[in-house]
Amino acid sequence: MNKPPDDEDSNNRIVAVTLDEESIGRSGPDIEHERAIAIYDLVEQNLFAPEGAAGPGPYTLHIAITGNRLMFDIRKEDGAPVVAHLLSLTPFRRVVKDYFMICDSYYQAIRTATPDKIEAIDMGRRGIHDEGSRTLQERLKGKVRVDFETARRLFTLITVLHWKGEGA
Repeated sequence: MNKPPDDEDSNNRIVAVTLDEESIGRSGPDIEHERAIAIYDLVEQNLFAPEGAAGPGPYTLHIAITGNRLMFDIRKEDGAPVVAHLLSLTPFRRVVKDYFMICDSYYQAIRTATPDKIEAIDMGRRGIHDEGSRTLQERLKGKVRVDFETARRLFTLITVLHWKGEGA
């Protein structure tokens, strides 16, 4: 096995994530809980390698919605700018809307539904979440290399920001 890529990937990671407070609307405890878990899990384990960055990370990431765009402001751990990517929100609109609808159903179901019904809704929720994660990986292709689990956690954070953007 070739060890240098493993060493390189150990530095190609996010060590801190912030969400633009201006982009975040008021949300309920379920959404805040999802956000906290996603940030914790993301920082604990991720692969995040900006294409063409001068040297490896680790990196910090600030995510915001600016106009109709999603902004990924990537910096070195010491705060030195690396790159800022602006991604159109249009490819995410349908999947985020579907995700919000199924999450509402899921949160209602966990309070009153049978375990079989909760499991069925959760399977649908995970499927839509996976679709959003694949969309994010595709949109980041050629800009930032991320593995699927990193894309899943980032998609969760995008939905938190999008919550206000959709007026949901």
